Amino acid sequence: MIVDVHGHWGPWFFSTSVADAAVNLRVMDECGIDVQLVSAVEAVVYDPLPGNPALVPVLEAAGPRLRGLLVVDPRDLSLAESQLSSLLPTGLFVGAKIHTHYAGSPGGSAAMADALALLASYDLPVLVHTWGEEIVGLADVVAGVPGVRVVAAHFGGPAWPLVPDAAQRTDRLWFEPCWSTPAPGRIRWVLDRVGPERLMFGSDATLIHPAVTLGAIRAAELSAAEEELVMWRNAADVFRLPAPE
Repeated sequence: MIVDVHGHWGPWFFSTSVADAAVNLRVMDECGIDVQLVSAVEAVVYDPLPGNPALVPVLEAAGPRLRGLLVVDPRDLSLAESQLSSLLPTGLFVGAKIHTHYAGSPGGSAAMADALALLASYDLPVLVHTWGEEIVGLADVVAGVPGVRVVAAHFGGPAWPLVPDAAQRTDRLWFEPCWSTPAPGRIRWVLDRVGPERLMFGSDATLIHPAVTLGAIRAAELSAAEEELVMWRNAADVFRLPAPE
């Protein structure tokens, strides 16, 4: 069983060849991924107003293998609250997504704290893009927002050695390692310091092929118990996904 907590649907500004959800499903089949959580590229990069609703028919057509992440821009929480109220009842969205850079809202900002408080009020977990030292600032914000559940995407990129520091600041922050140019050995290094209960698999597909992160995880030589937690169980618990039959 593999749950990918970091996927996307739609064309990227430098490539339109990955726009169809059939591409997501084909690549998932190639890599043995059972479920992928996806946000709409349009909502992440440009505007959640049209981007989030555009994902609804895609999720309906794809079935349970693709589940939605509703993109929240911390600069416009009135729009976010409106879309949370209208789109969550569809049952197609299992979490939220915040991209700190595109939304101009760093992980440790007051705007991020307000966005996370809103999502906590809906009991909705959120995948947050992290790059650099903001991963520690995000941890401090998470610690100050009761009940919020957050997955820090990318391990903070080049700041991945800060993951243990971030993990010590709150027990409601998990970590996802996808990166197009990963440093060797970082997954085992992080796992040995924070434990397998705090890690989840994510690919950044369709921006990055899942084989990149899968290869890095395989190189970490996870035990069977570690692999179960990292590859699906932690994600199923945090995003409240059904366990495999």
